[in-house]
Amino acid sequence: MKNTIASCLFILAPILIFSQQKSKEGNIITKYGKTYEVVNPDFKTNKQQDLKAVFDIGRTFKDSSKINPLFNTAARYLNMHAEAEVPLKNLKVALVVHGSAANDVLNDSKYKIKYGIDNPNTPLLSALSKKGVQIILCGQTAAYRNITKQDALPQVQIALSAMTALVQLQNQHYRLINF
Repeated sequence: MKNTIASCLFILAPILIFSQQKSKEGNIITKYGKTYEVVNPDFKTNKQQDLKAVFDIGRTFKDSSKINPLFNTAARYLNMHAEAEVPLKNLKVALVVHGSAANDVLNDSKYKIKYGIDNPNTPLLSALSKKGVQIILCGQTAAYRNITKQDALPQVQIALSAMTALVQLQNQHYRLINF
């Protein structure tokens, strides 16, 4: 019986330790993109390498009163790499927004007309933009959804298409992240 209990504790201890780990706020985007500490990972992070990422964001989620979690992923990307001591100058991030996610980059007045509230994504997208993140809206999606440059948040750039922006960024050695 003692051996069985000891065996169970031996197996469960790492699970209990990791399941109780608390997330923490980041140093780059402080109110978003919470991360977890990873102590001594086997696959080491190259701190001198440029880490260029383009997030392909083509969908939104049902609750228009919450931020699009795909935008939050970009904040987490910045925060976890800063925590791993990658210099901010080595982190290059772009968001390419299309499809139903286009509504998530509407300015507050247009978002309020559509959903009856201010855009919950505005503070996060503003914080990302202030740290150099490019926010690019597909021009084809914008035209299809009747979204003008004035309807979008001021930090949003409109491209010919999401496909064009994704190809150009990948030609500049950004790596595609698509969830």
